[in-house]
Order: sequence, then C-alpha cells, then structure tokens
Amino acid sequence: MNILRSQLRDYLSMRRGLGFRLVEAEVYLRDFCAFMEKRHRNIVTAQLALEWATAPANIRPTSWAGRLTTVRQFARYLHSFEPRTEIPGTQLLPFRPKRSKPYLYSQREITQLMAAAKSMPSRQALRPWTLRTLIGLLAVTGMRLGEALAVMREDVDLDAGVLTIRGSKFQKSRLVPLHPSTSRALADYARRRDAFLDQRDALRGQRTRDRHFLLTGRGRRFQVAEVHKSFYAISRVVGLRGPGVNRGPRLHDLRHRFATETLLRWSRSGTEIERQMPVLTTYLGHSNIADTYWYLSSHPELMRHAALRLERRWGGST
Repeated sequence: MNILRSQLRDYLSMRRGLGFRLVEAEVYLRDFCAFMEKRHRNIVTAQLALEWATAPANIRPTSWAGRLTTVRQFARYLHSFEPRTEIPGTQLLPFRPKRSKPYLYSQREITQLMAAAKSMPSRQALRPWTLRTLIGLLAVTGMRLGEALAVMREDVDLDAGVLTIRGSKFQKSRLVPLHPSTSRALADYARRRDAFLDQRDALRGQRTRDRHFLLTGRGRRFQVAEVHKSFYAISRVVGLRGPGVNRGPRLHDLRHRFATETLLRWSRSGTEIERQMPVLTTYLGHSNIADTYWYLSSHPELMRHAALRLERRWGGST
C-alpha cells in the first residue's frame, strides 16, 4: 500500500473515532492520493495541494477552496509525522461561504402550501398527505428536511408529545417536544398512512413497508430530491415560484422562520435572549451557538432589538 494511502486510512480512522463522518472528505482525499501517486510524490506541498484543488475547471472557486481545506486538514495531521509536509496557507483560495437570504413565510403562505400539497394530483393516494404533513411538521418544529425524512415510527411518541431525532447533522441526537395540535395532526396522518398501506397490501397480497414515519404511496421512505421536486411544483401553485423556475423560497426556509419567530416572541415579551439562546441552539441541533445568533441579523425587528441592547449596554452611545 502506498505510504500516503496508509496514512490516509489512519487519519480517517482517528477522526471518525472522534465522531466525524468524513464521507465527502474521504472521496476527496482518495482522489488526492491518486493524484500524488501519478506524480510519484509522497510528501504534500502547498503547490501540489493547490494544483489538485483547482484541477476541475468546471466547478466554482468556492468548491476549489473546499477541496483545499480538506487537504489542509490532512496535511496538518501528516506534518506531525513528516516535518517536510507543507500545510497550505489559509490565504490560498480564501473564501467566506455566503448564507442564502432566508425567505420568511407568512402563516397564510404555509397554510396555502399545505392545502396545495394535499390537492396535488398523484397516482399514489398517500403521497399528497405525506407532503402536507411534512410541510406542517417542518414549519412548527424547525427540523431539517433530512431529519424529518429519517424519523422512524418508534421515534414518534404521540402520547408523550415527543419526537426523537437520532444521529443527525454532527452526529447529534435530541428530543423535540410537540404541541398537542401537532401530535393530533401526526396521529391523523399515521391512521391515514396505515389505512392506505393496508388497502394496498391487501390488493397485492403481501405486506411490504418501510419503518420510517413519513412514507410514499409505495410504502417507502421519501428521498430528498423527490421532496424538493414536489415542493417546486407546490410552490408554483401558490405563486411563490414562476413556471419552470427552481430558484425561490426553500423548504429549509421553514427552519429559518421557526428560529426567527421564536426570537421575535422572546424579544416582544422582554425575555433575555442571551440567556435563552443556548436553549434554541440545542433545540435546533446547532453545533455552535454562533449559528443561532445569525438569525438575529435575518429580520429588521431583531436587528433593532440588538441595536437597543447595545445602546443600553454602552450608555446610549453607539
């Protein structure tokens, strides 16, 4: 085995032992090792790392920077064994990822989206109900789309009003409390889901269904790409997108709305946001409280709240 590939194996094992998934990083680094082998080199240099990172001409500079960051992290590990290893500087291909400006749905728009989802024509009788339930669940819990699609039946305790999210982003698990109205809506969906699938199984003479909570009419888990495609169609029906346009409000913006509305309620009620922010960070499954503080900048009223806090802190001077 090539020495660099052997070191990569140890590197991945070490970092995964710390809880990192490194799915994309492994693909990148294996390709980087192949690149180094073609050049008959075992010692990483900044020039070689830069050459590999910028090799694909058809991707954006931000993607080049991401590739170089992956090699930089690997090089830091290698430097402890081989001092001749060069760690690519952070000023090579510098970039700051820009967050997409969130679209803050109104309650009326969410209601329209749910109604349009239920009315979407489909050969699968269950599919429109699942999409309707999914949109409502994302709106009232602030969950990530992938988290909602991954929820298993045993993760939904409607009697206790608690939903368990297991091993989501950053390998974190957490409990999400459900409002009684949400529990009732999920219970209604579960009854419809099982009735649809029981009827389907009876016609087919076999019982085959996934253990996930939200299912397609074929009794399997929804794929993320399927949901996005359906949401584009649904949002066109209610006028949030033009015909044939994919850009526009996203399902992920329901998560932004949940966080922003929570902060607005705290602000209007005089709640000390700084003390409650760690609660929201934990609830949303953020790994860094700074990610939660970002929402303060996404709404004019919240920006005014932050400005007033600064004025009080500094005695009225800004």
